[in-house]
Amino acid sequence: MEPGLLVASPQMRDPNFERAVVLLVQHTAQGALGLVINRAARVRVGEVVQHLDMPGTAEPLQRPALWGGPVERGAGFVLYKGLAPEGWKAGGVAVSPSRERLAALVGAGAEFHLCLGYAGWGPGQLDRELTEGSWVFVDGASELVFDTPLSERYDRALALLGVPAELLWMTPISE
Repeated sequence: MEPGLLVASPQMRDPNFERAVVLLVQHTAQGALGLVINRAARVRVGEVVQHLDMPGTAEPLQRPALWGGPVERGAGFVLYKGLAPEGWKAGGVAVSPSRERLAALVGAGAEFHLCLGYAGWGPGQLDRELTEGSWVFVDGASELVFDTPLSERYDRALALLGVPAELLWMTPISE
């Protein structure tokens, strides 16, 4: 599966992923890694930057970091427009785990988001969840990440399918 967006089924009841939009960064036979892009973390970007002893006072530092998922909440990933030589490209979004990339973006006053933590799936787990109807895959990551407010990302991601959330009912596929 190519990188893009995973949108939680409206019937998803896992509190970690209910109404979640996940930027799927990597999906291989060994598992998958994604970042929740529609939930604010409890800390501001500036607090993280200050903790890492990086200078900066730009507007992006005043907004909350994103809660990237329940795994390794201390791990950070920077989402930005451009090339990701040390990370991944996911649906038009560059993703980097590099502290140096964060420092460069802060120093340049560039537009970016900082995700803390991530969502992870073991071998075959995401494939099973897709088959069961827990997630739906959509394109359009860049516009959702950079041009859509957090509170609107879930509904806009579903709208990319052409179906409103109240009309989308996903149930497991029976064999």
